[in-house]
Amino acid sequence: MGVPETMRAVVVSEAGGPEVLRPAEVAVPAVRPGWSLVRVLAFGLNHSEVFTRQGLSPSVRFPRILGIECVGEMAVTTDPHRLPEGQRVVSIMGEMGRAFDDSYAEYVLLPNEQIHPVRTSLPWDVLAAVPETYHTAFGSLKNLRLEAGQTLLVRGATSGVGLAFARLARVAEPHLHLVGTTRTDARAQLLLDNGFDACVLDTDGRLQTNERFDRALELVGPATLKDTCRHMRAGGIVCSTGQLGGQWYMDGFDPIMDLPEDGYLTSFYSGHVSGAALDGLLSFVETHDIDATPERVFTLAQLPEAHRWLEGSHGFGKAVVVNG
Repeated sequence: MGVPETMRAVVVSEAGGPEVLRPAEVAVPAVRPGWSLVRVLAFGLNHSEVFTRQGLSPSVRFPRILGIECVGEMAVTTDPHRLPEGQRVVSIMGEMGRAFDDSYAEYVLLPNEQIHPVRTSLPWDVLAAVPETYHTAFGSLKNLRLEAGQTLLVRGATSGVGLAFARLARVAEPHLHLVGTTRTDARAQLLLDNGFDACVLDTDGRLQTNERFDRALELVGPATLKDTCRHMRAGGIVCSTGQLGGQWYMDGFDPIMDLPEDGYLTSFYSGHVSGAALDGLLSFVETHDIDATPERVFTLAQLPEAHRWLEGSHGFGKAVVVNG
């Protein structure tokens, strides 16, 4: 199928609420040396895109087509050996949706080194739920050095990464006691239905429990990291991965006093990605028949509604957008 001259896209021209996500007909980007054109079949939605839309990403200048991940097929290539036209591909992170326009569109122009060919039989909506979310969860899981019988806390468990982590952890180490946090009692049963053994209420940045944990995945981030550390057992490991609390940096964090006794603080950044890492992840998902089906599927025209769902009280798990 040939490439048209124009495409549907959703453009943000100024910071604001979901209403600033406006549909537009724009020119399809022209390829240039070292960059190739990908036909976007689907993409996952992420909280960082909400922050960017709100004007909270300091490096972003509007107008901008947002998005930090996509799955699709090569449309026009400048690297036919590695990226032949028609090849299934995945792309995540880098400066997607920040320094250059990205996946909230039918086509996207990407640096070749940021395009990863993949072999997978997953349908587009399921594949779109995997790259950013499961890559983040998988990398964090490895950093936590899980062992049988441990009690593990997932702070921010109702997020897409939190649910993905639970599914991966259950396969990697079945004999864990998995505890998830939620800010509302109404979501507790949803967590139990999605693989958690217990739930803890997270109120105003404080866990409503005296329980201590062997491992913790911190997805809320710097806003709650000190409180998470206070609930760790001696020798515990905390992996700080997400920033759902909207705070990027720690204030007044004293590693000597705030870390658990003989404890460790590690992190995972989803920008550390490679083709080999994505192949390993997809193989793990397919080999173990992990259900990566997204909670919600939207269309490009429904992006304002999708953002309202993502940042609202009903958002739970991963949402994707499918172009059709």
